[in-house]
Amino acid sequence: MPEDFTAPPLAPVRVWDRGDPRPVLAVHCSLAHAGAWSGLVERLHGLTLTAMDLPGHGRAPDWDGIADLQDLATRDAIALAEAQGRPVDLFGHSFGATVCLRIALERPDLVRSLVLVEPVLFAAARSHAAFAGFQARHEAVAAAMASNRAEAAALFHADWGNGEALADLPDRQRHYIIDRIHHIAAQSAALVDDRAGLTRPGGLESVAVPVLLIEGSESPAIIEAIQGALAARLPRAIRLIVPGAGHMVPITHPHLIAPAIQAHLDAA
Repeated sequence: MPEDFTAPPLAPVRVWDRGDPRPVLAVHCSLAHAGAWSGLVERLHGLTLTAMDLPGHGRAPDWDGIADLQDLATRDAIALAEAQGRPVDLFGHSFGATVCLRIALERPDLVRSLVLVEPVLFAAARSHAAFAGFQARHEAVAAAMASNRAEAAALFHADWGNGEALADLPDRQRHYIIDRIHHIAAQSAALVDDRAGLTRPGGLESVAVPVLLIEGSESPAIIEAIQGALAARLPRAIRLIVPGAGHMVPITHPHLIAPAIQAHLDAA
């Protein structure tokens, strides 16, 4: 069973002891919470996984609407990694995966290995043909957000959700997503414009740790473009494509990715 902790000034976390103190730090996707890792972690062993709540998610304080969300999340994740006292294996999904990649670039001393599930670093695929289609959908969500948050959330969820329509989700989950949909537009500076410079020349090539890149075969086309760009630049990257899965693959298909993640950890 996981244990929940809040230890200010550290972010709220959920911790699973899976038989060994080897530290894993996990960063979830936007519009989720730390518990999103539960289906995956129960299929792993030989580690202790700490999953943080992103700013404005789960039990974390609300976002102030001003500070850069990736800056905040990176700060919180670095503090949690430093508290472990030794290098950690980082798991990240979607926005959370961009945070993990940023830590590997800015604080390589903290990182033992990376598992990046569909990092939404759109800037990495800016030159790809799929970028125009992504940009059109992204701008449609932003436009809807100005007048109808529920419509914006439905558009976003149709591309990046678990395969169900937003209207078919339980009320609590649906309202949780709608209440936080403004976070998505606010991430553009980090994800589309790459404000932190993750794609700078020579940066990704400097990541020396093993990297497992995971994606669903049914995810938006921009994901394949991003993963291809990252795989070409990260020296020790291995790519895993999960048949039939979409963007929420850690939640919908944990049984298919757990063996590859366990092998990745065992070899790191």
